[in-house]
Amino acid sequence: MRAPIGAFDDATPAPDRLDLLIEPVAAAVRDWHGDVPAEDLLHVDTDPAIADTAVFTEHYGRDLLDVSANCVIVAGKRAGETTTAACLVLSRTRVDVNGAVRRHLGARKASFASMEAATGGTGMEYGGITPIGLPAGWPLLVDAAVAATEWVLIGSGRRRGKLIVPGRTFEGLPGAVVVEGLGV
Repeated sequence: MRAPIGAFDDATPAPDRLDLLIEPVAAAVRDWHGDVPAEDLLHVDTDPAIADTAVFTEHYGRDLLDVSANCVIVAGKRAGETTTAACLVLSRTRVDVNGAVRRHLGARKASFASMEAATGGTGMEYGGITPIGLPAGWPLLVDAAVAATEWVLIGSGRRRGKLIVPGRTFEGLPGAVVVEGLGV
């Protein structure tokens, strides 16, 4: 099947590629209950050596930069309490950690989580973290621009492979809140 974005000729419904998904993502796809059918979550097999956005879009097409989203893990702190959250923004933007994230989490200070905290907390590979299959109870802050994008390219939980999903999918994920101006 041809993907709805990019030049991928091997797009396959994610439920048919559970063998290529890391366990938290595979479990989320297996137990899918979203408004978007699981068959609309598409997996494309890609080279893990070029998983980072800049190199990936250089290889697979610069037009993908406008429809690619990055999922980053942040930690908000207030009065000795830490809240871990995921933020999803278009790749051509950056997460407004000290503004939108800090305010939304009610944190005194917010920062990007360390690589060890991000991978250990999600069970996913660095460079492939995705909002699908995040730990229960984690807030997922989704930039409004991502939710409004028809098809979005995101990580698959691994550096190998990507998921292509309708933007409206993210609004229905557990803990998701759409935030205007999350990506700046």
